[in-house]
Amino acid sequence: MAQRGASPGLRPYLPSDTAALSALFRASIEALSAEDYDPDQREAWASAADDAAAFAARLAGALTIVALVGGEIAGFASLKDNKLLDMLYVRPDFAGQGVGGALAEAIEKLAGARGTKTLTVEASDTARDFFAARGYVAQSRNTVTIAGEWLGNTTMTRELAAPPAAAGSH
Repeated sequence: MAQRGASPGLRPYLPSDTAALSALFRASIEALSAEDYDPDQREAWASAADDAAAFAARLAGALTIVALVGGEIAGFASLKDNKLLDMLYVRPDFAGQGVGGALAEAIEKLAGARGTKTLTVEASDTARDFFAARGYVAQSRNTVTIAGEWLGNTTMTRELAAPPAAAGSH
């Protein structure tokens, strides 16, 4: 049962999370993007998690963090190459409760601390307004093919604040 208003705890991705994150990825796409993508597009998009080994490699190949609310996995996000917010997904019953914002903020801080000046996201039509509200600016409209289906998304960027100077450095 989802706990409303609870601030999520964040931790690194563990290989044992793969099955839960795969199910969350699929559920998030199916439930939250129905207004923006048709059933065939949603199925093609969600099919990215069908190959468990490839999905695990994608998660492990990036800096992936997991959000927990009341001990339950509520969402996850990943930073690829310190410059691309590659994935950000929230379990449908936790949507609108601050989990996505907490994950985005953590990824932005991690990227900034690693010297990234501009963070990029390929935002789905469903997530575009979420990222715009966080200060991301649309750069280009894209059409991608996934499993034979065409899906639209928007490349968006956000300038990150410079990390604070280390104490005593000049």
